[in-house]
Amino acid sequence: MSRIGFIGTGHIAAPIARLMAAKGHEISVTERNAEVSAALKAELGVTIAPPQAVIDASDIVFLCLRPHIAAEVLAPLTFRADQQVVSVMAAVSAEDLAKLCAPASDFVQTIPLGFLQSGGCPMAAFGKDRLLAELFEPENPVVKVADEAALNAHFAICAMVPGILDLMATGAEWLGDVTGDADGAEFYTTQLMAGFLAAMEKGTAGRLAQERDALATEGTLSLQMTGTLIEQGAHEALRAALGAIGKRLEN
Repeated sequence: MSRIGFIGTGHIAAPIARLMAAKGHEISVTERNAEVSAALKAELGVTIAPPQAVIDASDIVFLCLRPHIAAEVLAPLTFRADQQVVSVMAAVSAEDLAKLCAPASDFVQTIPLGFLQSGGCPMAAFGKDRLLAELFEPENPVVKVADEAALNAHFAICAMVPGILDLMATGAEWLGDVTGDADGAEFYTTQLMAGFLAAMEKGTAGRLAQERDALATEGTLSLQMTGTLIEQGAHEALRAALGAIGKRLEN
């Protein structure tokens, strides 16, 4: 088992720490989010320490900082050449990581979401993907990407998740208004989507479109829905948002 440290302890770091602790690793965290770090100590018995002490005590360091404060937090710290570094920070390049974490040079950048604690979260990986596989598989599949541009595109797709949730919330609200049962409406909406996606065959390009077309046949309510979304520009809006996020990540 490894000694794993977390620089930054927020909504992404916490489920990773829980999963790593469940796998038997020794965990230390910073107190950047005092409430979360205290909860992890009470729940898992993790060590809370200043950032440099966390680095000194760790074989593997997870960087879970907001990108705009990464340089400020990391620049004063000293890493070791033998340490492995996992960055979950969008828009912090491999070049920047190499400068901020020198002499450490063993990096992997990835994109986790909080549900990885339960399994089933795909993790795009640029860099040492084998480290992520050792830590997170088989519960969470690791998807190796060719370069940072591809990684950033995967970051953009992760940002699509709250967008889809936003649409689902609107649908559930509409259903609740019609039925008068807001709780039942949200349950039905979430279970409908979760059940359908869980039942889909995975791993082949075009599967989403095939499933859409199987439902949206001539004269159906499904075709009315997909047609209206096209007419109202929903797809153009999504592509525009993804493109803008991709450009933001390049800067």
